Amino acid sequence: MKIVNPVLTGFHPDPSMIRVGDTYYLANSTFEWWPGVRIHESQDMVHWNFVTCPLNRVSQLDMRGNPSSGGVWAPDLSYADGKFWLVYTDVKMVTGTFKDGTNYLVTADDIRGPWSEPIKLNYVGFDASLFHDDDGRKYLVQQTWDHREYHHRFDGITLTEFDTTTMQLKPETARTIWAGTDVKLTEGPHLYKINGWYYLFCAEGGTTYNHQETVARSRTLDALSFATMPGDEPFLGNYDTPRSVLQKQGHGSLVDTPGGEWYYASLCGRPWHHDTESSIGPRGWCTLGRETSIQKVEWDTEGWPHVVGGHGGQLEVEAPQDAIVTDAPITRNQHDEFDNDQLGHDWNTLRVPFNSAMGRVGGGALELIGQGSLHNLFDLSLVARRWQAFEFDAETCVSFDPHTYQAMAGLTNYYSDANWSWAFVTWDEKRSCRVIEVAQSDRNAYTSYLQDQAIVVPDGADVWLKTKVRTSTYSYAYSFDGTTWHDIPVTLDAKILSDDYVFERLDGYFTGAFVGLAAVDYSGYGTTATFHHFDYQEL
Repeated sequence: MKIVNPVLTGFHPDPSMIRVGDTYYLANSTFEWWPGVRIHESQDMVHWNFVTCPLNRVSQLDMRGNPSSGGVWAPDLSYADGKFWLVYTDVKMVTGTFKDGTNYLVTADDIRGPWSEPIKLNYVGFDASLFHDDDGRKYLVQQTWDHREYHHRFDGITLTEFDTTTMQLKPETARTIWAGTDVKLTEGPHLYKINGWYYLFCAEGGTTYNHQETVARSRTLDALSFATMPGDEPFLGNYDTPRSVLQKQGHGSLVDTPGGEWYYASLCGRPWHHDTESSIGPRGWCTLGRETSIQKVEWDTEGWPHVVGGHGGQLEVEAPQDAIVTDAPITRNQHDEFDNDQLGHDWNTLRVPFNSAMGRVGGGALELIGQGSLHNLFDLSLVARRWQAFEFDAETCVSFDPHTYQAMAGLTNYYSDANWSWAFVTWDEKRSCRVIEVAQSDRNAYTSYLQDQAIVVPDGADVWLKTKVRTSTYSYAYSFDGTTWHDIPVTLDAKILSDDYVFERLDGYFTGAFVGLAAVDYSGYGTTATFHHFDYQEL
């Protein structure tokens, strides 16, 4: 049996993998998307099933106003003392000198919850993890942020003891245990104790094509006591394998099997390429965002870990010999008739949970009340799901009766508040009728493609909208009966919805493309759109 990478496709970065008994759990970053943190489980590392999103109350996570690519960074999942522990960061600033935010801790007796109210830890830096030592003591391990313009921003890895009596950190114990290597951008630390050694796994090089994972170790947890793995090669990385299908591997976590095998879960990217003049070089555009891969690990005679097959990793990996094979079908297709009064786990909103200000769901309809534009960081009526394949169709049917061009509702492909497009129904005051328009925001530059040629909607008709995503490009289509479809003559470049395109301007590039439903009415009158179904089918 083979692990086929990536094991979690589409926007599932920063994996924290643990084992409890014979079950493996993976927790992934969600950034500004709600609810916070996605957890999957598996008994064979091949088939992964969604379990829960533990941060599902505003009291645990309040991201209203967070910038794109802010929010939940690098959650750390662990199990000790008969319960699950989850450390996460809520980042309030993405670009600029400071990275204002807070590290929190929640716990649960059962992985499915309920999860506790959060304990505020600190904000020495982001990417914090909790290490449970075998003597019962606990430590917070974290990247350290330095705002000073004359210092490097990433100031090593800090260790701070956590008092389980007060459930608070002991700041007087804080010390830097490792300064990183010359690769710099040291982050994502996870600490393990194996055979009397403390092993520190850290990401370096930034989360682009120079991304890699480095290992250091020490016999103690004293300040600056960790020595880097010998040799010039990292533990994991694709900086020197530009033609590999998997790229950007690095930030992740280590786990052992009941039978004593070892595996490492890492983020990865799968680029497609069509622009040889791009400043990012030949590797291309990762529209699916950063995904999760798993590599097998072996140990040398000196006690250092190595990725089987070399530090570039493999697309297919031998599954654990003692795996409990579930043989569950892997499908990511989705069809929703909105019969339930709660949104399913495939759906996400931005920054805050789906609430009455956005609309309601159930009884065969999703009603979205028009609020702010798709640029809005506060009041936005949008529900969306991840792109999880390079080629898919998604469609919906909407009833919408606007009476101003400031009211719009339709189908969107969305990366961030600056980069998105949609096909939508709105009002044309010149012709006094409803019309279908296609518009795009490219780094906040807004373009209406149809303008005076916007497609007239017959009186009283519902509108079916479809998007056709085809790796490097995508388009929209419409129908007035759900059977006869007409392509809208606008072809859009999918790279605008990729991490790599956004990275060129350094304005937040940590998520991935989504497809979903939205309603806007920036006039403030709350015109409501009714969506009758949603269908996502990978090709």
